[in-house]
Amino acid sequence: MHGWGGSIASFRALADRLASSFTVTLIDLYGFGDTPHPDQPLTLDDYAEGVKNVLVECGVEEAVFIAHSFGGRVAMRLAATEEAVRGLVLIDSAGMPPRRSLRYYYKVFKYKVLKKFGRAPKRAGSADYAALSGAMKGTFVNIVNESNVRDAKTITVPVLLFWGEKDRDTPMYMCRRLGRLLVNSECVTIPQAGHFSYLEHPEFAYRVIRAFCEAV
Repeated sequence: MHGWGGSIASFRALADRLASSFTVTLIDLYGFGDTPHPDQPLTLDDYAEGVKNVLVECGVEEAVFIAHSFGGRVAMRLAATEEAVRGLVLIDSAGMPPRRSLRYYYKVFKYKVLKKFGRAPKRAGSADYAALSGAMKGTFVNIVNESNVRDAKTITVPVLLFWGEKDRDTPMYMCRRLGRLLVNSECVTIPQAGHFSYLEHPEFAYRVIRAFCEAV
């Protein structure tokens, strides 16, 4: 499952290689790729339910979920609530609360004050949020404001954490925290790699993920 702003194409190369040994199902999450945009804001539970429906439709009773970034949020929610999850590969996954500096809280406070007096900038928030329209804006807010900490505490299936050492979007401290919460996990760190570690080092990613899937 791809990250925010991605699609089936994000995992096509890896999926094609894994398909020589496994049955692979690629999914465009709601609002991305060829899957329609929602008519109203969605929650993480909505995304998990959508993936569950795809599994039922495809007759998949059990699977290893390979997920990047936002896809990791969905995968963890599924692993915490569904028996169909045999194992997880979380690649530079989102879902852990970010560390916030005093500067961040100052900027939030300043924006709220300016908004109260009608002087707030028209463009606020992340570039991802600014690029959205319609219900996807509300969906984005719902997703980023939800944590997967509770999910991670209940997951007992084997989990591979595959992480870029230089990831700035989901930094290494998030990987370390996930490792502490997940009772059956191991971490593979890729030096000098960023948020798209599996695309930066495709051969290594393929070998490690294939070995994990064969083991579980």
